[in-house]
Amino acid sequence: MRYQITGKHIDIGEALQTHVQNELGAALDKYSQRPTDATVVFSKSAHEYVCEAVVHLSSGLNAAAKGHATEIYAALDACVEKMDKQLRRYKRRLKDHHKDRTEPVESFGASSYILAHHDEGNESEPETLQPIIVAEMETKIPSLSVGEAVMQMELAGAPVLVFRNEKKDGVNVVYRREDGNIGWIDP
Repeated sequence: MRYQITGKHIDIGEALQTHVQNELGAALDKYSQRPTDATVVFSKSAHEYVCEAVVHLSSGLNAAAKGHATEIYAALDACVEKMDKQLRRYKRRLKDHHKDRTEPVESFGASSYILAHHDEGNESEPETLQPIIVAEMETKIPSLSVGEAVMQMELAGAPVLVFRNEKKDGVNVVYRREDGNIGWIDP
């Protein structure tokens, strides 16, 4: 498994990198036999250290966790504990969804845009109705079942997931509603 361990405005020593590989590797070996790579980013927010980890599984799913603590090793331990808890909760679902899948999740490319925020305090009419595009990026849209899409969204901690429905071959959306339930848009 490949590890990418970085720090935002802080130095990451060799001892911490070894600790990350040991702790995260042990948690992943318990619940996931096929991780491909992990990205771990350490940063400092006021007096706390923040550890964010994203693990890509060969099945195409991503698991993400975030930990906060006043010490950097404790932040890593909190992050690994959350990752361990997520993978433990979804182990049965991962097995059920992927036991018949012989190949990784298929995905296709799409354009992703970031639009400029409209200032609510400005009551005047905008000059044009065209939105201002701040950034344009390439993104991947996975081909999943609805259950896999919900699981992927929850594992990644994302509020919304756009995916291609395997059964209907159309683009669908799952999202977390304000009432805590999951919404599914199937045009």
